[in-house]
Amino acid sequence: MEPQLLYRVTDSVATVVIHHPAKRNAMTAAMWRSLPELLEVAAGDPDVRALVLTGEGQTFCAGADISTLKGSPKEAQGLAVAAEEALTAFPKPTLAAVRGHCVGGGSQLAAACDLRFAEEGSLFGVTPAKLGIVYPASSTRRLVALVGPAAAKYLLFSGELIDGERALRTGMVDELLPEGELAKRVSEFTRILVSRSQLTQAAAKEFADGARDKDSYWAEQARGSGDTAEGVAAFLERRQPRFTWTTSG
Repeated sequence: MEPQLLYRVTDSVATVVIHHPAKRNAMTAAMWRSLPELLEVAAGDPDVRALVLTGEGQTFCAGADISTLKGSPKEAQGLAVAAEEALTAFPKPTLAAVRGHCVGGGSQLAAACDLRFAEEGSLFGVTPAKLGIVYPASSTRRLVALVGPAAAKYLLFSGELIDGERALRTGMVDELLPEGELAKRVSEFTRILVSRSQLTQAAAKEFADGARDKDSYWAEQARGSGDTAEGVAAFLERRQPRFTWTTSG
């Protein structure tokens, strides 16, 4: 199979699989370009309530496949930033499911997700210092917000890889699972996500990501949605709520 991003939707969860196992799922130019397009499809699909990004087999993503970019790290960086920004702007919850190497552009993609679950044995690295590249300002700020200034400087200054335990301590990873347990936990957690109010999730995502002057917008959305009344009624009646508000309108 040619290097590509595989896409499927199951039980309201869209899954994007980075598929380039011959090069540890390094992203080709075509793969970088296709990610924003897939995200646009998923964002507009009312059946999709959460998205999982993962890699084929036993690795997440080893960064950019420079051989497909005419040897230009600058081109790779531009494509990676565009894909990263599209992932950050995705209006529904996103989760990176990480096994093995999550390095370079792979770390950018993982950091752009809302949450990151990893399997023990995973390795993380942000490696522009090995190539003499200035890491993008937006990516640097996102990394600092995720792990703090000191940990971000350690990663960026050295380009060294850190293991899953250290990634968990610094905040790079939200949950670290024993080998063989990642898929089960991701499935369990995404079932929780799709059962919750998309209104709450969308508003929380914008506020957490630093949205300004959106209080009145989300208050209006809440008043017109019916989700609050449904949530309270379901709680009192001891049943699962049936939330109806969606990002697709």
